[in-house]
Amino acid sequence: MEEPKLMNWAVFRSILAILQWWGFNVTVIIINKWIFQKLDFKFPLTVSCIHFICSSIGAYIAIKLLKIKPLIEVDAEDRWRRIFPMSFVFCINIVLGNVSLRYIPVSFMQTIKSFTPATTVVLQWLVWRKYFDWRIWTSLVPIVGGILLTSMTELSFNVFGFCAALFGCLATSTKTILAESLLHGYKFDSINTVYYMAPFATMILAVPAILLEGTGVVSWFYTHDSIYSAMIIIFSSGVLAFCLNFSIFYVIHSTTAVTFNVAGNLKVAVAVLVSWLIFKNPISMMNAVGCAITLTGCTFYGYVRHKLSQQLPGTPRTPRTPRNRMEMAPLVNDKLEV
Repeated sequence: MEEPKLMNWAVFRSILAILQWWGFNVTVIIINKWIFQKLDFKFPLTVSCIHFICSSIGAYIAIKLLKIKPLIEVDAEDRWRRIFPMSFVFCINIVLGNVSLRYIPVSFMQTIKSFTPATTVVLQWLVWRKYFDWRIWTSLVPIVGGILLTSMTELSFNVFGFCAALFGCLATSTKTILAESLLHGYKFDSINTVYYMAPFATMILAVPAILLEGTGVVSWFYTHDSIYSAMIIIFSSGVLAFCLNFSIFYVIHSTTAVTFNVAGNLKVAVAVLVSWLIFKNPISMMNAVGCAITLTGCTFYGYVRHKLSQQLPGTPRTPRTPRNRMEMAPLVNDKLEV
């Protein structure tokens, strides 16, 4: 009797973790789009900076005051030599995501973000000469094909927003690869990663945000009608962004790798549906088909990656199998979505 109860609790906890993650993720995406479109606060650098400030404070409270996770000590030299470069790329990634949300619909932006596995594999192959099994390359075909179909049939296509989202995929891939190499030896969790990276990202972004958007923000303050309610929404998005990272940490420890991958792809579908219901952006039939193909490809990619990661070091290998056991970073669903 005890074992079925434990299994039921594990299943319930997994479902609760996934729903919590979906809720925070979709809410952050929708509220950011609302800020740009409905509040007319068209300052992605400032929004990103507010997110990093809220994340810095949230991580400090979680580790220092609430002691949810123990602080991982990092030498001062390693902070600048390892964490600062990754924070810079991390910063670019978040800014490009917010920039793309300003110019293109959530549905299109989320579909393009699914291109991240392809950019990561190609980067590792070109720059690091890393070997990938032929099944990995095959799984990328529907992802690339779906993205192309979606882009060609997108009714609200914007070149600047599309490029921002695409380069955001490259930034995400670069950040993932850097995390694998720069943080070697440090077993970081999401909270500790945000604790060290968010202050650096705030410092990096504060000056360009003030120089490029400061005048516009001041002007918005004087011209916007409901300034207090608008500021509550903007800072709430920062708090929710930090909660999102905590929910990702929870879902990773409550589910398997395959479940996390599939749930991530379903999350994209939920975000697309919710954004369409709220913002009513037009979606053609072929555009929906392209999105479905992309998500199917991402699911297949996650399945292939999981099967290859289960291969034991002593397993006999075919000529097509890599000489060294592959160590692939989490490519489909990035763990940091501040």
